[in-house]
Amino acid sequence: MSLLEADVPVRNVITTDPNRAKALENDVRAKVLDMLAEEELTIEGIRAELGRRGSEKAETTVRHHVNVLKDAGMVELSRLEEAGGGTRKYYKSNTRVFSYELPESAAEELAPAMETSRAELGTVVDRLVAEHGEEIRSVAREMRPCEYCETQHYEEFVVRELIDRALTDLSQNGEFDGLFD
Repeated sequence: MSLLEADVPVRNVITTDPNRAKALENDVRAKVLDMLAEEELTIEGIRAELGRRGSEKAETTVRHHVNVLKDAGMVELSRLEEAGGGTRKYYKSNTRVFSYELPESAAEELAPAMETSRAELGTVVDRLVAEHGEEIRSVAREMRPCEYCETQHYEEFVVRELIDRALTDLSQNGEFDGLFD
């Protein structure tokens, strides 16, 4: 006799590659990404800002964290500046991480918005598959398997990436600016 039986639907999907996931395992790196999303900083500037945020770190430790983020493709060198016979390097994040959780009341309150989103995105997905299905399948065939996963959803991943990148482009182009002012 079973003590519990429950249908557990998928409620969350996280799409990231293993290198980025590993880079985000450390809360200091999440802080670095957050601060570099808004402004470019040197290692010294990052160290000072981390201290202001309650994470005192040695310069070598900060440099290590920045290098891990750089190797994961989440931070880039944005500017070089001559300084006292040397070169000052500035870094900027090319990745925005949303580490939020919706309040419990959100599901009920946002239900009508979810229905609108579901209907509109369903139309977008149908159109993407109809107009670009072969390209999506072609890219999906080239993907290498995740070392942890047995069940693959490559085509779904490609579609999610397309939609996520389109939303990112809209954000970068200022489409979200002032919407809720």
